Amino acid sequence: ENGKWKMENGATSPPTCNENVTYPSFSIRRDSLLRAPLLRAPLRVAAKRCGLVAAKRYGLSLLNTVAHLQRERSPSPIFHFPFSIFHFPSHSSLTRRRFERILLIKPSSLGDIVHALPVLHGLRRRFPQARIDWLVAKSCAGLLAGHPDIAELVIFDRRRFGRLGRSLEAGVEFHRFLRMLRRRGYDLAIDLQGLFRSGFLALASGAPVRIGFADARELSWVFYTHRISVPADVVHAAEKNYAVAHLLGFSDVDMTFDLALGEAERCNGARMLQAAGLADGARFAAVLPGARWETKRWFPERFAEVVDELASEHHLTSVLMGGPDERRACESIAGRCRCQPINLAGRTGLRELAAILAQAAVVLCHDSAPMHLAAALGVPMVCILGPTNPARTGPYRTDATILQAGLPCVPCYLRKLSHCRFNHECMHTISPTEVTGAIASILQKQP
Repeated sequence: ENGKWKMENGATSPPTCNENVTYPSFSIRRDSLLRAPLLRAPLRVAAKRCGLVAAKRYGLSLLNTVAHLQRERSPSPIFHFPFSIFHFPSHSSLTRRRFERILLIKPSSLGDIVHALPVLHGLRRRFPQARIDWLVAKSCAGLLAGHPDIAELVIFDRRRFGRLGRSLEAGVEFHRFLRMLRRRGYDLAIDLQGLFRSGFLALASGAPVRIGFADARELSWVFYTHRISVPADVVHAAEKNYAVAHLLGFSDVDMTFDLALGEAERCNGARMLQAAGLADGARFAAVLPGARWETKRWFPERFAEVVDELASEHHLTSVLMGGPDERRACESIAGRCRCQPINLAGRTGLRELAAILAQAAVVLCHDSAPMHLAAALGVPMVCILGPTNPARTGPYRTDATILQAGLPCVPCYLRKLSHCRFNHECMHTISPTEVTGAIASILQKQP
């Protein structure tokens, strides 16, 4: 009442586990918490990882945070529960509507963030004077740092907030984060992640217009005021994200993957290569053997054969690259080589990595974030793919050679080798000779 939550016992403090939170049309009790449709999917994950008791605490802390925020006086309450969630307005045209404060929600992963860049580009062309913020995970923020189309990065620390329900400090910090999000006064929130957490954050932003996908997972679609039904013929993740352009009126803007690399960043990348031993202006192959899924990774000894072949037959130096997690894999490859490749694994930030990739003659990689970075930069590449579908998550509209085994089990989308019944045959089928031949074909086209 009057922008405050009404407690049925008249209490003014946050409800405890034994109290009910009375909403305009129903109340949620502790015993029925895990049956609440909005919380079922995330709480099932929490119960599996941390146990049933911890899952209940997580759900209660979430509800207590919502109640805590709603009780604070404000011109308009944060949540008009349940009507702001379950009432879907008609799809009135937004193509001519003006928005001044926009929140783009795409926290992770790096490849997915690259796929969302055309939406940022289109929003800036459609709303040149608007403030556009991007909610991004702390681990991925470096890629977007300094982008001229972004007013501010809203950092979501998943590791810190992941302790919600198990730590009072995490609950307080999450409460502050939601208050900060609300105070920014967004009038449009676009959720391109499509998970319960990202949908909830779109609602918590207080934006009256919240856009997301109709087929979003974990019931996150209930948080949106406008849901996008992606056409059946749209396969690639980048095109799916760009479906928002038709709703907001910038479908005439070409899809552009703009990383906004400056000349200073490119010069810094060149200096790093020279400091590592590459001659000024010399061509090189960027080799990135890492991937998050172990089923996506080719074999170190085969990478080493390719590196030696490029050095002996094409006089091309290989630069091994990747994050700190790929340092061991790159060291393993370098140790097996007869030549001396340059190893920069774990020594570059995300934008430094992009600046070096932009100068490579060719990129050799898996289905990984660097593959999408190289595609966004328009660098020729050879991609070794295993369990994934290149039409869905492969390099988008670029000069890329895809090497993938034509097996009946491909794509399987298995992440662990222990789940593969065919001894990782999709990667064993691809030989070093096939890879070097694909790279040689690309090099022959270059001046």
